[in-house]
Parts: sequence; structure tokens; C-alpha cells
Amino acid sequence: MSEKNKSKNLLPKSPQKPNFQLWLIIAAVLVLIGLTWVQQRGAVIDVTKRKFEDMYMASDVAKVVFIKNMDRVDITLKPTALSLPKYKDELEANSTLFNPAGPHYSLQVASSETFAADFEVLEQKVPAENRIGYSVTTEENWSSYFGSFGFLILLFVFFWFMMRRMSGPSGPGGQIFNVGKSKAQLFDADNKVKITFDNVAGLDEAKEEVQEIVEFLKTPSKFTKLGGKIPKGALLIGPPGTGKTLLAKAVAGEAGVPFFTLSGSDFVEMFVGVGAARVRDLFKQAKEKAPCIIFIDEIDAIGRSRGKGQMPGSNDERENTLNSLLVEMDGFGTDSGVIVLAATNRPDVLDSALLRAGRFDRQISIDKPDINGREAIFKVHLAPIKVADDIDPKKLAAQTPGFAGAEIANICNEAALIAARRNKTAVDMQDFQDAVDRVIGGLEKKNKIISPEEKKIVAYHEAGHAVAGWFLEHADPLVKVSIVPRGVAALGYAQYLPKEQFLYQTEQLIDEMCMTLGGRAAEEIIFNKISTGALSDLERVTKMAYSMVSVYGMNDKIGNVSFYDSKADGYKMTKPYSETTAETIDEEVRKLVLSAYERTKDLLKSKVTELETLAKELLEKEILFQSDLEKLIGKRPFEKETTYQAYTNKKESAPEVVTDKLSTPEIQGETEEQGEAKVLPEESNS
Repeated sequence: MSEKNKSKNLLPKSPQKPNFQLWLIIAAVLVLIGLTWVQQRGAVIDVTKRKFEDMYMASDVAKVVFIKNMDRVDITLKPTALSLPKYKDELEANSTLFNPAGPHYSLQVASSETFAADFEVLEQKVPAENRIGYSVTTEENWSSYFGSFGFLILLFVFFWFMMRRMSGPSGPGGQIFNVGKSKAQLFDADNKVKITFDNVAGLDEAKEEVQEIVEFLKTPSKFTKLGGKIPKGALLIGPPGTGKTLLAKAVAGEAGVPFFTLSGSDFVEMFVGVGAARVRDLFKQAKEKAPCIIFIDEIDAIGRSRGKGQMPGSNDERENTLNSLLVEMDGFGTDSGVIVLAATNRPDVLDSALLRAGRFDRQISIDKPDINGREAIFKVHLAPIKVADDIDPKKLAAQTPGFAGAEIANICNEAALIAARRNKTAVDMQDFQDAVDRVIGGLEKKNKIISPEEKKIVAYHEAGHAVAGWFLEHADPLVKVSIVPRGVAALGYAQYLPKEQFLYQTEQLIDEMCMTLGGRAAEEIIFNKISTGALSDLERVTKMAYSMVSVYGMNDKIGNVSFYDSKADGYKMTKPYSETTAETIDEEVRKLVLSAYERTKDLLKSKVTELETLAKELLEKEILFQSDLEKLIGKRPFEKETTYQAYTNKKESAPEVVTDKLSTPEIQGETEEQGEAKVLPEESNS
């Protein structure tokens, strides 16, 4: 990169020091104004009315000026009188700022009428040739000056302060005229990003896509000799915490070309036209440094679909910004040397013109990692931590299904903090298990007061979940069940180990519903009463039932019909079916839930001995693991390997089937503890 392209104004600058020269100039001007005003007044001495009459009758007065707005008379002596000792000594003794031009004395009067009458009487006492009369004027002092121009002064000070505070491309202290400058931060050879692709784990496919862009920038001839063109843009799409921004940082560290990074909200400003101006300025700077990369994080802040929610005749600043971005990415004046990377977790709200080929040629999906990806992520985050010998990344990956990279990093950090709190020299497996509980279930409430009756209800509720899941073929295997209060209102939770799968069959979903209803069914069987503890269970079951009936076409009466709209923006005001169909859907959902509930009750009634055994053990130990269940109620009657067993045994698993959004959000990758929050009876009644 040439010296010409090293733009210093784009590099991060240190905080500016106070401008002492400016304040020195302001102070000097104020002192000069004060000295000028004092010099104009000179050494003025107050006199009495009798002494003024003596001066005037002695013909020593050269000029008399009545200051109307001050009720003061300024008296100037004749040059011949100034040489007289009685005046000379007095004036020189009273002030060093003696002004020969005068005025020399001043006389305070009651009013202009009083002075006029007294002066007329005084002039009658002197000869006509010695009468000089008096003049009337007004004097502009600081208070009157401020009263006349104070508003303009305050307005000037306000605009000066705004210009000093307005942040431009160089940070605080920039001028107001720089508001249209881009706020992008530049990373180049002088301030290179330290993160590389080695720091990114669990994103092999996405890494391969962006790695090709980096390789294209480093060795373009490898692709151009075959007629290939460099992609103009790549859009990173995925849930929060999956590593989109981290992948962009790795691109910045590996690219070896200038890298501009900013957020979509940096284009948003209160002034009209500023967003579009910043887009133009950003691409202008990028073209000067081409080839280079621009990364826009959270692009949905400016890339939303146009024309929605806009008032007729209004001027939408966000649309103007988006239009400018569309033109810069693929218009008449585009430059092939600028690649745009963007990230968002809301691709459904983006404008179709922004997503088309030619602007974002590649849409890279970054999903939550599978068990292999989680193991790789754990290895990255475990590297700087002092861990014990019993730490197995494979086991940790198997116990954290559905976790994103940010959540895994949080678990590793929480485990290190827990171990340090316990004064350990290394982080062991118990610390990681406590960290998983802390992240999933919330803070443990050790001092929460729970009555024995409530604790017994919670124990049987959780035992119902555990027994139902243990004896249902398609239910997820249990990992841990606890009645220790956690979080805001969770009195207990059961953690399961879901299978890594993307397709769910009807039997699997029904077994999931039965397992979820196990807590409510156990309460009714044992106590012949029900409580509010099944709130989250019922919420989850209702969502699953409605999804089966109205989304996935798993109901004979409704048929193979789906009322789910993947293109919907969330603002639909009407249902895509009639009222009769709505009644049918509601009725079929009730039948489905009732059938699952009755099946669960029949199962628990046949296993009431196991239910009693498990609940009593929970009341005693409060926490039970899978090994404890095998000792208490025997092994599961289904010979199936869990995901962890299949993974550790190195067996070949069936290829993953990626479908068109067939997996439900409430099923895929969700553990029971995320939907197993219990509500206190008194809270539910409020």
C-alpha cells in the first residue's frame, strides 16, 4: 500500500487536549476591552454641588455634559486650570490613569429637571461671556449593551458550543460541517486486527466461504485467469451469538487489505440527508483504498423493506440512506475493488433489492453449532483456562445442546469464576456443571423460603417429568433433575439431552408433549389437585399442538394444509382462514392435548411406584442425575444410544437432512430447563 493511500484522518486518534491558545485569546480580548473602557473614563473624581459651582464661577470649566440615563454630570476642566495646584495635585493623587482630555470630575444629580433648574440659576451668577451651557447625552454601559444584544450573544455562544461538541470523522471536537462524514473505523497495516481464522471454531462452512474472499484479495490472478469475478458482497445471517461479528473480525485480521467497519445505526442521524451523505463518503474513502473490505454490522437498521409503515407524502430518511447504499453497491459508478460484508439476525425484514445477486452475491447462513462445532468452540475457550484433567470437551459439548458460541464462552467464563470463588487451583467438571445450571436456570436461590407442602409438589412434578420421559421411546433422555430454586420464579427444572436432528415425526412430537405434561399429570395423580407450576409446560404444549395442526399438516381433519407464512413481516391483521376453520383448529388442538394428557396419566399410574421412589429421593437429595435414575428405577427399556454415546463411540451417524424450515423453534435444540420455569401459586393468582 502506497504512502499516498495512508490517510491519517481515518486512524484512531488520541483524545484531544484542551485548546489553551483559544482561551488565552479570549482572555486577552476581554482584558483589552476592559482597559479601553477604563482608559476612556480616565481618573474621574466625584465632587459636591458646591465645589462644582465654585469651579464654574471661577471659569475653570471647559465642558459640562449631562449623562441622561445615568443622572450624572461629567465635568471637563480647561487646560489652564489643569496646571493649577489645587486641581493638578488632586487628580494625580487619586489615580495613575490620569486622562488630560477628560472628563476630570463627575457630579451625581437627582434628576434632569433638578439639574436644569440649578444650572440656570448658576449661569445667572456669572458674566454672559463666561457662560458655556451644557450638553445632554447617553452612555452605553455593559448592562445596557447586553440588554440590547444579549440574545445574539447567547445565540452565538450556543452555536459555537454545538460546533465544538459535534462529532465528526475525527471524534469529539470536529466541526458541524463534518456531520456528513463517515464514522467507519479503519483497520490497515498500522492498526491490524489480532483475531484470525484460528480463533473461529464451529463455523467451518462459513469460514470456507469468507476465506475464499480473502484469498481472492490476496491472489486475484488465481480466479481472474479463469474468468471469475470477485463477489461484490456477502451477507452473514444467523441467530444472535453465533459468531457473525467474530467471523468478520477474522476476515479483517487475515485479509491484509484496508478494512472499514461500522454499524448500521452509524448512518442514522437526526439531520435530513446525513445518512445518504455518510454512505457516499464511506464508499468514496473505500474506493481510494481499493481493494478493501467494508463491514456493516446489524445492517437491518438501514436495510429494512421500503414502503412499509410510511405516511403518504412523508420523507423517510432511512429509505434515502438505503437507496444511496443500493446505488453505491451496484450502480453506474460502482468499483469492483470494494467488497461489502454485512451481518444481521433478521434477514426477513431486509429489502429484496438489497438481497439480490450483484449486491450481496452470497448469503452465508451461520446456524447454532452441532455437537462437533460445540466441541471445537469449547476447545478454543478452554485454551486460556487452567482446567483439571477430568475436563472432556466432548462431554461438555453433549451437555449443551442448542447453545451458541457466545453462550459457550459465557459458560467457560462462569466456570472459571466459580472455581476462583471456591479457591481452587484448576477448573473441574463440577464447576462446569454449576456454570451450565447458572446460565440455563439462573442464579441459585439458597435462601428462598419454600413450605414443605410446596417442596413436595415440586418434587412430584419434576419426578413426573423424569418418569414420563424415561419410559417414552421418542422422548429425550434425562440428564439431570433438580428441585433447587433458581432464577426469578423457577422452583425446579429437568434437563434433557435432545438428539441432534432436523426432522420430527408425529410420534416424536406426541412423546415430547406427553413428557412435558408429566408434571401436571403427576400432581393430579398423587394429590388429586393441580397447581400453577405447569404454566410453562402448558405454554410449550399449546405451541407444539397448534404447530402440528395448523403449520405442519399433522392432523387428519385439517389435512395437509399449512397456514404458516414464512414471508410475513409480523403485521398481519387478518387470519388466512375462516372462522369455521379456526373453530376446527381449536377443537383439534384440544383433542390432541387431551389425548396426550390422558396417555401420560395412564403411563404414570402404571409407574406410580417408580414415581414415588423418585420423588422421595428428590426430597432427600434435591438433585438427581441419569446414573441415579438407573439405580432407582432401572435402565430405559429402549436400546438406543444417546447423541453423546454415538459421538464418543465414533460411530457414523446418518447424514443430516436440511429442510425448508421444518423444525419448530420450540423443539429444535431446546432443553427442558429452558421451558420448565415454575410459577408460585401466589404469583400466578396476581
